[in-house]
Amino acid sequence: MITLKMVEINEKQIFTIVQKAKETGSIRVGANETTKIIERGQAKLVLTATDVNPPEIVAHFPGLCKEMKVVFANIGTRAELGSLAGIKSTTAIAVVDAGSGKKELEKLKEEFFAEKPKKEKE
Repeated sequence: MITLKMVEINEKQIFTIVQKAKETGSIRVGANETTKIIERGQAKLVLTATDVNPPEIVAHFPGLCKEMKVVFANIGTRAELGSLAGIKSTTAIAVVDAGSGKKELEKLKEEFFAEKPKKEKE
């Protein structure tokens, strides 16, 4: 399990969404392509590898995704993300069209951006 923004997300769930998007929808691969897709407002889900070196390559993604209201996860290795995309390795994947994984992605997005109840001051 991975905790994102106080929401527990199953790694398998995210990988399933990406796999469905690859088969029936659309994904983009690589840090440059992912950045372009986020900035254009087309990204629905962004994944970055945990073993990117230097980390500055993907350091801008969390803030950019938050600004554009895109679900972001730092998950898996470059080889794992590459395997999902059908290539040897990659630093980032952006889901543009979730295809048959649209319902799962919408549910994930609702959980990810749900307002946390504020604690009352005593």
